[in-house]
Amino acid sequence: MTTVGVLRETAGRERRVALTPDGVARLRKQEISALVETGAGARAWFEDIGYHGAGAVVGDRDRVYAESDVLLCLHPPDDVAACRPGQLLIGLLNPLGNVELMQQLATAGVTAISLDLLPRTLSRAQAMDALTSQANVAGYKAALLAAEAYSGFFPMLMTAAGTTRPAQVLVLGAGVAGLQAIATARRLGALVTGYDVREAARADIASTGATVLGGPGPAKDGDGGYARELTEDEQIAQQSALDEAIPRFDVIITTAQVPGGPAPRLVSENALSKMRPGSVVIDLASTVDGGNVEGSIPDTRTVTDAGVTIIGAAGLASTVPGAASTAYARNALALLTHLMPRGEVVLDLDDEIQAAVVVTHGGRVVNARVRDRKEIRS
Repeated sequence: MTTVGVLRETAGRERRVALTPDGVARLRKQEISALVETGAGARAWFEDIGYHGAGAVVGDRDRVYAESDVLLCLHPPDDVAACRPGQLLIGLLNPLGNVELMQQLATAGVTAISLDLLPRTLSRAQAMDALTSQANVAGYKAALLAAEAYSGFFPMLMTAAGTTRPAQVLVLGAGVAGLQAIATARRLGALVTGYDVREAARADIASTGATVLGGPGPAKDGDGGYARELTEDEQIAQQSALDEAIPRFDVIITTAQVPGGPAPRLVSENALSKMRPGSVVIDLASTVDGGNVEGSIPDTRTVTDAGVTIIGAAGLASTVPGAASTAYARNALALLTHLMPRGEVVLDLDDEIQAAVVVTHGGRVVNARVRDRKEIRS
């Protein structure tokens, strides 16, 4: 019987877990056993007793590494060198940004499968789309975080003390996270505007009932339905338009990312300096290497000299760990069902889904996108 192991996440403030007790029960129905590290789900409020009740074995980390055929995680573990040759490691491995790690896994004989390479254009892969499920959570929480940090109200309020105008919210980037942020901010009563350089994304903004901010574009999508990196001329035109528009808004939520590349800078220091005191900027793309917003710092709330609050919030899905873990586990189970139609792993790199997500196998980096990135870096 194939054993699927679940590791406790070691990255920073991560609270999610890759498989929930409900997911364990579903595996058991397919005659697949589960081995869960002690305390793996505790930070998402999934206790060991729940995993026991669903039919999993709970043990220490060394045992999970030693006895599992498949390892489930969200981020690459700090001790990934403990993986055995022939094991499968499945998670959001960021292979385009972790090329050296992918080569290490290949050399170690590990088959690495990364859900963040899944093309969104494949309809039969939608149930496996972990980026979409986690982006939905992040976009929802971004709107709530913005409402909490903003110095005023999101909705228009009419009271005996007078009428308060609704907050003007601008969401930059209309992928899954951006559209969810737009929808949530609208439900909270704000007047919402969205912006994206992609034509299809602008149509999506309009479909929510939000206003579409005019500007340069529209531009075509990149590979797999994701945004592509803009040319230098496009970036200049976009920045000029955004610098003019941003100061009109009370709240800015930025969600724009490019797979395998740096997040585009959308909110400049110039734009920030012209915003009203008490305004809020939420940067979902904030990393140590930068983000969408000038001066944003990951997991940090700062206030500019002009009184604008900037929040670096790249890990928002982790702050809703129960819902985010449940969604991620369903994505992982959908992939496992595809890989293990009869309870045993069957790899077929001619299959379009596997060809997209399998990064290393048989001692080599087999994914063309990762190989190309490796050659560029070398």
